[in-house]
Amino acid sequence: MIRRHKTTIFLDTKENATVAEVKRMLAGIIKRPPEDQKLAYERQILDDREELRHYFQARAQDPAMIGLMLRDEETGEFEQLNITPYSEPPELPSAMEKDDESL
Repeated sequence: MIRRHKTTIFLDTKENATVAEVKRMLAGIIKRPPEDQKLAYERQILDDREELRHYFQARAQDPAMIGLMLRDEETGEFEQLNITPYSEPPELPSAMEKDDESL
């Protein structure tokens, strides 16, 4: 799972895929070349030559979250890592709560 700001992209990769291969997959989705992308896991920038398993082991039921940073086209500088947290659902109104007496 790749996250940037409020965007989430799900990719199906093998753990022996390199970071460079993931960037090429992303390039086809976000229309930005791999050299304009930086990927990070737990605030560590991922090396293009390394395989994903070097950084983590993910499972389908527990995907790893990788942060995406893009190069600013005007300044040439990479943006800071920014991942907007998922929102929490609102509390259930009391009228919709389950009534234990009706069981």
